[in-house]
Amino acid sequence: MSTDAGPRHVSRIAAGVRDLDWWVRDYAYALNGQVRALLGRSVPDDLTAGGGTPLVLLPGIYETWRFLEPLARVLHDRGHPVNVVTELGDNRRPIAEAAGRVAALLIERGLDDVVLVAHSKGGLIGKHVMAFDPAGDRVRAMVAVATPFGGSRYSSLMPTPSLRAFRSGDATMRALTAAAEANARITSVYGAFDPHIPEGSELAGARNVRLDSGGHFRVLADPRVIAEVVRVAE
Repeated sequence: MSTDAGPRHVSRIAAGVRDLDWWVRDYAYALNGQVRALLGRSVPDDLTAGGGTPLVLLPGIYETWRFLEPLARVLHDRGHPVNVVTELGDNRRPIAEAAGRVAALLIERGLDDVVLVAHSKGGLIGKHVMAFDPAGDRVRAMVAVATPFGGSRYSSLMPTPSLRAFRSGDATMRALTAAAEANARITSVYGAFDPHIPEGSELAGARNVRLDSGGHFRVLADPRVIAEVVRVAE
């Protein structure tokens, strides 16, 4: 009988406790972000000034742009104009439709050499623009945080079509997976544990940055996210 069974068992328990702690703190962060978004009174035009590389925010599903506002403020303070696609609302529309709205904003505002800053579903929308829309030529790169590039097995259990759209077998998800040429322009940042994406966010051919912390939402506050956007944009 192996003498390693005891230490391995203890290690699994410790990992489970760690993941549970990350999960609790993750949802506390998400709740705080949603409350901040509801109470926020700032307008997105406040962020569009600056002489640096233009950035476009792409939030996740059920998130408005305000969920990413703390990140946007830091980047704006570094001199980057931050553009918000207000037409996304809380981002429940199909990925292809949402991508069309992002492309329209790029054209309408005459934005070029853009860096997309995306969270979760926002990364799928950004890749759709880069891979399938002529306006994708206006995008230099994307930094995507906690994006389910390979889908999520939990998606099929979800009650709404907007959440079930993240199944790996979904037609749009399959098309995005096949569009591998766009991956070289993507930096995928993700935690050591993501309660929403058990498959993880590693993307073949992209720059993959695995954080030491875990979570799906709270990783947005990791300093490495800012560092990666700065690396790409500056």
